[in-house]
Amino acid sequence: MKSSVLFFFFFFFAILSFHLRLCFADDAHEEFKACGVYYNCGELVNISYPFWGNERQSFCGRREFSLTCEDNKTTTIQIHSRKYIVVNISQSDHRMTIARSELFDDYCPNNEIGVATLDFSLFKYSSNDLNLSVWYDCPMLPGIPPNLEFECGSEGERNGRANYALAENEVMNWSSYNGGCRIKIEVTITSKVWREGKTNRTIVVERGMKEGFEVEYGDFYTIACEGCKEFGGACGRNATKEFLCICKSGDIHPYVCKPPPATSPEEKKGWMKPVIGVCSGIGGVLLMGVASFIWFCLHKKKLARSYTPSSFLLRNNSSEPSTKELEKGENDMGLPLFSYEELEKATDKFNPAKELGDGGFGTVYYGKLSDGREVAVKRLFENNYRRVEHFMNEVEILTRLRHPHLVTLYGCTSRLCRELLLVYEFIPNGTVADHLHGNRAKPGELPWHTRLKIAIDTASALAFLHASETIHRDVKTTNILLDNNYNVKVADFGLSRLFPTQATHISTAPQGTPGYVDPEYHECYQLTNKSDVFSFGVVLVELISSKPAVDITRHRHEINLWTMAINKIRNDELHDFVDTSLGFETDETVRDMICAVAELAFRCLQSVKDTRPSMLEALEILKDIESRSSGKGKEEDIGISHEDDVLLKDGLVPESPDSVVVPWMSKSSTPNGSS
Repeated sequence: MKSSVLFFFFFFFAILSFHLRLCFADDAHEEFKACGVYYNCGELVNISYPFWGNERQSFCGRREFSLTCEDNKTTTIQIHSRKYIVVNISQSDHRMTIARSELFDDYCPNNEIGVATLDFSLFKYSSNDLNLSVWYDCPMLPGIPPNLEFECGSEGERNGRANYALAENEVMNWSSYNGGCRIKIEVTITSKVWREGKTNRTIVVERGMKEGFEVEYGDFYTIACEGCKEFGGACGRNATKEFLCICKSGDIHPYVCKPPPATSPEEKKGWMKPVIGVCSGIGGVLLMGVASFIWFCLHKKKLARSYTPSSFLLRNNSSEPSTKELEKGENDMGLPLFSYEELEKATDKFNPAKELGDGGFGTVYYGKLSDGREVAVKRLFENNYRRVEHFMNEVEILTRLRHPHLVTLYGCTSRLCRELLLVYEFIPNGTVADHLHGNRAKPGELPWHTRLKIAIDTASALAFLHASETIHRDVKTTNILLDNNYNVKVADFGLSRLFPTQATHISTAPQGTPGYVDPEYHECYQLTNKSDVFSFGVVLVELISSKPAVDITRHRHEINLWTMAINKIRNDELHDFVDTSLGFETDETVRDMICAVAELAFRCLQSVKDTRPSMLEALEILKDIESRSSGKGKEEDIGISHEDDVLLKDGLVPESPDSVVVPWMSKSSTPNGSS
């Protein structure tokens, strides 16, 4: 009896502590409270991550996004040590409007001012921007039309001198006349200001300097923050990590907090929560303790028998999840459940004519729901445990994660339904594989800039998954869907796995798709996020070459595309590998971009996983390639040291290649198709 009393005392204490912890979880983490404070200054209000400043602490934003409030009305930000006035911040579409501080109040400087450049790893110009060349105190030459002039107070017409404001195309026409100007600067203005005032250059210059220009600051971390906030977290950072999700409970996660349990309207009232929690906790525990004590005394022998070692092992070694567990899993995720009849009707009884594709786990059909939504319905082949595991895994991944470049899961059938069906958004433009070497492939239909955008979108989605502690495990061009604007949606998460923070790999039986599988995987059956990086490298060489990942008609050493790509790079034969419709031989800009992407692909395809970049690093490299191609990115020499060049030509791979580009320029002006 004494042991029974001690048992229930500890049981009572544990349950009571748990209830009190839940009640006061809001006070568990000061950082969570601090990051709930917004930045406010003048007309800029309710500004949150990645920005910080004033009462908003530095760990609640990215280091480079510090805002300074001047005289409680003007906000400034430092970019490359130059101060800009922040005119507006639109957090919904990750844009901000900034203006050069030295020209904000006076668009007529007395002295030469420096060139302003953005940090292109953090910002990029908006499509709404255009460049304006502004020339001050120039000779008034008859060749330049008067409508290009603007006034700077009374100085404009003194001593036969003039000021000129020219758009990019006008600079080309009148560049020979710019000699003798006292000051010449390049400024960025919005196209709106240009359209509304280009007939009056004084208005264009004055408004352009005052209203500033747009920059986009959206990146992977900004998108990750949206997912963090969706589940009640606050976005922040610490000294060692770029991004952290700070949860109400006091926990800190690399990406997202666990979804909170559903609460009633009464429980949502903050002032009632502690009172209800304490009272219900104490009352409930007391009642439970009394009832359990009586039950324990009456059924002591039966309880002892039920916990024999053999029965415990039997329950815990069962590999089959129970129907109740699976059904409960669906309900806990809050995912809409569709009836079999509803989806049968939407797909015209799973009409073979409506098939969109099939894979190892099921066939996908086009359907249209009664509410008018177009959907893709995946019908799993067999209702056995492996298919159920695939079903539940994909449901868990896609309900936990949200990203613009991940396919959206609308719902599924119940585990008790006669068939397992998953319902996704319908992506109308097929897969990347279709457009590269499938039934939608047409020469010139997928230009290089579109392919680079596909690579960036895919890298963004995979970097997001890795930050969310998820390995996709089946990255390939048939799992990368395209909408009508060639925006990417990564799909098929049946093989994906969530992995705990402390885990370095996942041990598994052989899975994945031939031609995309990490070579180390075949040796030890261990998957890491670097396995996805390898598969992404195969996707990159597919985008460059338009060739399939596996082709048994090729030479036996080139059946796998990744080995073919490595060989072509080592032998300076990239011109034989690149899709001839991309302009590799005729367009120098495209050639430089393809070489840079091939360099990245080479790094991703290293046989030793530790020498591969992370997906986030790959994303940043691709975005930098895109920026440099537009003339707005940082200038970098793309080359390879003599030592690395020797290693590559000898068939060796550097252990940690920082740059592995070989001289890929064509040795022949006429490209040859590879066998």
